[in-house]
Amino acid sequence: MRSSDSEQVRPTSYNSFRRFGAISGVRSVRSEKVADDRLPAIPGFPRFAVEQIKGRLNPTQKNGLDCRRKAEHHTATMRPKLLSAGLSAPTKVLALLSAMYFVNYIVRVNVSTAAAVFQPELHLSNTQVGLIFSAFAYPYLLFQITGGWVADKFGARKALTVFAILWSSATVLMGLTSGLAGMLVGRVLLGIGVSALPVATRAMSNWTAAEKRGFAQGITHAFARLGNTVTPPLVAYLILLTSWRGSFVIVGIASFLWAVVWVMFFRDDPAEHRGVTAADLARLPTKRVKAASRVPFGRLAVRMFPVTLVYFCYGWTLWFFLAWIPSYFLHSYQLKLSSSALFASGVFLAGTFGDFLGGVASDRIFERTHSRTKARRNLIVAGFLISTVFMAPVLLIHDLTVIVLSLSMAFFFSEFTVGAFWAIPMDVAPRYSGFASGFMNSGSALAAIVSPLIGGYIIDKTGNWAMTFVAGIALLLFGAILAFWMKPDEELGDPADGERTTNPARSPAPAPAG
Repeated sequence: MRSSDSEQVRPTSYNSFRRFGAISGVRSVRSEKVADDRLPAIPGFPRFAVEQIKGRLNPTQKNGLDCRRKAEHHTATMRPKLLSAGLSAPTKVLALLSAMYFVNYIVRVNVSTAAAVFQPELHLSNTQVGLIFSAFAYPYLLFQITGGWVADKFGARKALTVFAILWSSATVLMGLTSGLAGMLVGRVLLGIGVSALPVATRAMSNWTAAEKRGFAQGITHAFARLGNTVTPPLVAYLILLTSWRGSFVIVGIASFLWAVVWVMFFRDDPAEHRGVTAADLARLPTKRVKAASRVPFGRLAVRMFPVTLVYFCYGWTLWFFLAWIPSYFLHSYQLKLSSSALFASGVFLAGTFGDFLGGVASDRIFERTHSRTKARRNLIVAGFLISTVFMAPVLLIHDLTVIVLSLSMAFFFSEFTVGAFWAIPMDVAPRYSGFASGFMNSGSALAAIVSPLIGGYIIDKTGNWAMTFVAGIALLLFGAILAFWMKPDEELGDPADGERTTNPARSPAPAPAG
């Protein structure tokens, strides 16, 4: 061996290689046939390179030079790929889920913009168009709990892939149909497919640290509201670019692409993901399960029932705003359609910021107090009460500027509670958060059916648009009272099904032998 070559080889002890393995997550397995000083010491050594090189070492090697050169080649070729992404794997999962919420809400409301074009082409009456709108809500309600159970039973990776393919297919079908029947079938299938929000919560349970649950739910729901905001201009542009049929097909194909990326990237257990580091795993929940053998339906329903009632009160306000705020501005202030849509978009945009900031606030409160009761329940109560204060001027004042600002703040504080709401299922039942969040969201799904209907009935009977807000104010106050029956600090105990993780500090001492 040349002296220059010998200078390039740095002997490395087995203990230093073992320390590297502990940092990187690679289990150090010492070969009996390999001397300690032949193990390469390369910063950032990739896991697969370690395995390959260990397999090639043999007793006849006189030094570690060849091994080092091979390892350097692997590192030089693969490090750009490892560093190019930049973001951690949990952050990428959160970004994927945010994109899912964004698309999920576009496919829900794109029909409202396209209806003005497809209604005359398909020779539909206003009643038939209304039937198409409402056909979505009933399966959406029925499949909230079912979708959550599917996620808990089979894992979020499979469940969310199936749901995404279903809503994508339904969207494309609506673009290819030629009559009312096809539209109704598409909307029913869509209602089943987009009932995937509990599945997303199940995915977050394993991939989100406890102190970041509020933020994760807040940012994903902010993207949902952003989807509501951009859908009218986006769909209108696609219709001008292609046709109303083309707008459905393009949105459906985009959803298919998301499903492909999801199934390729996501893993139910973060430990099985090749991009997860030991530092990531240290921050994530320690009790992770890919799929539960059985779900304790009765116990979960009892624990989540108060949360579901409170969420119904929130859902009433949400769906009333989404359904009637544009018409409220149009008829109460005799505005043009474009102006009423602009003011309504401003109100919805305020809700987007409310979703994001509410999730951040919930996590900050939890970090400072370590109390989920303060971070979840108290924040929800405060949001409800402040929202009612800003909704009250609608009954007393008829100034457009004041009302736009007032309703924007009312919707902001109503949406401010969403991150805390959706963190509760992960707090109460992290291993069954699919079913728990689906049970909770059934309250909002029920509100989606009855809130617009009763709002329209009040308008027909009284002719006073302002009176429609009375029911919303009353339900928010009622929800603030009911919230005190929620117990987010008390996690549901796991059944003894072989998957239970026992806290050693609370485990009973073993009985003495004999």
